[in-house]
Amino acid sequence: MTRVTPSQKPPRDAAAPALSIVAPCFNEAMGVKEFHRRVSAAASGFGAYEMILVDDGSSDSTWAEISALCTNDPHVRGLRLSRNFGHQAALTAGLKAARGARTIMIDADLPDPPELLTAMMAEMDAGADVVFGRRKQRLGETAFKRISAAAFYRVVNRLAEVRIPVDTGDFRLVSRQVLDALLRMPERHRFVRGMVAWLGFRQVGVEYVRDPRYAGVTNYTLGRMVKFSMDAITGFSTVPLQFAHIVANVALIVGLGVFGYIAYSIVAGTAVPGWASILAFTALFASAQMFILGVMGEYLGRMYMETKRRPLYFVAETLNSDLKEG
Repeated sequence: MTRVTPSQKPPRDAAAPALSIVAPCFNEAMGVKEFHRRVSAAASGFGAYEMILVDDGSSDSTWAEISALCTNDPHVRGLRLSRNFGHQAALTAGLKAARGARTIMIDADLPDPPELLTAMMAEMDAGADVVFGRRKQRLGETAFKRISAAAFYRVVNRLAEVRIPVDTGDFRLVSRQVLDALLRMPERHRFVRGMVAWLGFRQVGVEYVRDPRYAGVTNYTLGRMVKFSMDAITGFSTVPLQFAHIVANVALIVGLGVFGYIAYSIVAGTAVPGWASILAFTALFASAQMFILGVMGEYLGRMYMETKRRPLYFVAETLNSDLKEG
């Protein structure tokens, strides 16, 4: 087996396909056959292609479904991770296995239409290096999800050092040059859409209507969305650290003002014994300190995890592929 490290490119050969389709799968047993049907139909007009399905430690029969597809369709390559490492890690595993001149990232639950591939390929033929899908409408989602998603991108763009296209996901087509550059980025807390935006190159968007998931229920809980947001903000911005510094300075100024007022009251003989003001200001400064420590802890924790240099994932089993770890 070939061992692939983050700094190495996936194996290429003369028979490398023109297009790679990469799809992370987590408990998608009910929808992976339909995904395969629609993607195969969309990709069949673009020459040789491969479909890389990554089972991210599913607890249902997703791997059995992928295995059957690999047996019946030589275009399909299967990777089963040793446990659930998360969407971004599973996506990275698939990207490292991709051999195509162009690679499209797409979710297996079919909210993003594979049929948009035709328009995306046309944009790349016209000179684009990255073609991302921009959601002009999100069907089947709650008002909270739509509002929080809209707020997320706008907050990130206010804080981040690089502008990330609004109302987009990981649904995008990238050239081989862009993919090779992306795979050279070794960070553990990954926010792939932000990483692609950071790379630069010529990036264009194609609008589409995002459909409800084909089957099953969403695996993105509120907790996972919060963690994903934190990865996005801390991975591309130091503004929270700067804000913590501002809070510390404001707390210091207020503290000096209180100290001056107390000194004046003692000298003037107007000081009134009491606990209310002491408790109020103690709570204020304690809260400021805890906030600052919390922000610093987020960054320190991420630095700690990065310095361990552990592989991002492990592959337990492969079909038509030799990638084992990343």
